[in-house]
Amino acid sequence: MKLGKGHTLWAAAVLACMFAAPTGAQVSSDIDALIKQAEAIKTSQPAKFYDVLGRLERRVEDASPEQRLKLRLLRAHGFLMKGKSEPAIRELRQIQQETKDPELLFWTGSLLVNTYALTRKFELGLTTLNEILPLAAKVEKKDVRHRGLLVAGLLYNQVGEYTLGQQYANQVLADEPDGRNRCAAGNLVAESALGLKKAPSEEMIFKTIKSCEEQKEPILGGLTRTYLARKWVDDGKIDQAIELLERYLPTVTATGYPLVISEYHAMLASMYLKLGDMNTAQAHADEAVKRGVGMTSLPLVVAYRSLYEIANKQGDAETALLRYQQYAEADKAYLNDVKTRQLAYQIVRQQILQKTQQISLLDQENQVLQLQRKVDQQAAQNNRLIVMLLIVLVASIGYWAFKIKRVQLSLKKMAETDALTGICNRHHFTIRAERALAECARNGEQAALIMYDLDHFKNINDRFGHGTGDWALKEVAEASKGFCRRIDVLGRLGGEEFAILMYGCDLRAAARVAEDCRVRLAQIDTRETGHVFAITGSFGVTSSVQSGYSLARLLSHADRQLYRAKHLGRNRVCVYENESEAVRAASNVLELPQRERSEHLGA
Repeated sequence: MKLGKGHTLWAAAVLACMFAAPTGAQVSSDIDALIKQAEAIKTSQPAKFYDVLGRLERRVEDASPEQRLKLRLLRAHGFLMKGKSEPAIRELRQIQQETKDPELLFWTGSLLVNTYALTRKFELGLTTLNEILPLAAKVEKKDVRHRGLLVAGLLYNQVGEYTLGQQYANQVLADEPDGRNRCAAGNLVAESALGLKKAPSEEMIFKTIKSCEEQKEPILGGLTRTYLARKWVDDGKIDQAIELLERYLPTVTATGYPLVISEYHAMLASMYLKLGDMNTAQAHADEAVKRGVGMTSLPLVVAYRSLYEIANKQGDAETALLRYQQYAEADKAYLNDVKTRQLAYQIVRQQILQKTQQISLLDQENQVLQLQRKVDQQAAQNNRLIVMLLIVLVASIGYWAFKIKRVQLSLKKMAETDALTGICNRHHFTIRAERALAECARNGEQAALIMYDLDHFKNINDRFGHGTGDWALKEVAEASKGFCRRIDVLGRLGGEEFAILMYGCDLRAAARVAEDCRVRLAQIDTRETGHVFAITGSFGVTSSVQSGYSLARLLSHADRQLYRAKHLGRNRVCVYENESEAVRAASNVLELPQRERSEHLGA
């Protein structure tokens, strides 16, 4: 099982609720008492918190400047609890502009970063984080400093930078944090380890779970148990992992957090499916979908995948197809979300590099100016000429580097792409297909190959001209793209012959795709060419279960079925099912008239 970045969003919500404002100088005792009371109950007793907050708002005129700042922080927290992120952000930004206290700036900035994480504004969150992290060394209160470092670790885990996330979490653990911060830091360390494909220590996980239980943090505790369950599954302890999740499922359900609940059910569905208990697996998968509907999350992807496998094993082709479509849509949405987070990190990282370069450039220019003041006017003039020449040289180098890069990209595209149809040429198709088959073999995934050839294509060229033939090839390629996922490989093998390698697809599903593609080709409207003719194709289908993971063998078997489809009258799909079927197909091919054999090979 993979680690879901959606975990960190819920962890962010929990961490936001754990924040507490830093204390300051002595102020009016009764207002201070109300502030402390509000800070103590703001997560456990929301209704009472808002009551105390209202009483503080009515006494704002009697409060000192420091008390007013604390009140505004509580007000921002109140907005966040009600889901009003924009007012909270405005309040926190105003506080940042009005104070110069490093500790208050650090705490306010940390809460602001956490708010941006909750609202998925990752670029703003990372930018703000880079602004406040240098202040950490000036923060004397450990609790405030730890909370800010945990926010940093949390945000870096969200954008996939698990090494940085682990560093900040370990920095907190090494500084003897209090119970809640120890719980959050341990959770981040375990999450980072899984993100880095390293199994976390069971001893560390158990310590984290204990800390979370002592602090009555069921969400973070529940998330940490999923990491332990994953480790046990990887170690082959599936029964032990199921018992752990089943035992704490009621506790997690009581929290009401949909993503965590959906995660438990999705993991249980996957585990029960491995044990062959399809009824229990389906019950948990249905519950995971119910809890995760409307979200972009890995649990939803895992649940739909389990439902697809259950329907497929039960022989319910219609339900299996529906579940596979739902799985593909959920997986695409989840991967897009992951890419968005990673892109935000890269953008901010590039901005920081640009600022660093600008500062470096300004320093160099300042040094040049200082040197120029020490020489006479003629020397200064010469220096300016040299600088101008350097600028021209750098600009020229940059221009030609840009031109060369564009040429390289153009040549790469020409080498990999079929010039007529815009899809993979045979060479690039072979490279990508062999790479995908190797990955399928490593992961134990199935793969399927669809190979098809246009019927009577030579007649189209002879009757209507090669321009019309080229138009037909482009239309076929465009229509074929609609049946390919992002992970599939579509290529033109030569002439009017095409192939699709489908990742993670069994023979039955591939045959359905081939049939849909065949129907779509037959529906192509040719009237815009000024001629009316039919475009049909003969399809051969095989999979790794029948033909193994060798591309050459897959192509050979699919080609036999393509010949068989030609022999049986064209415009049909033939599936390679077993060795005897292959022998019959081969014998049929040998019986083809020489004219039809020649037509397939080049006509």
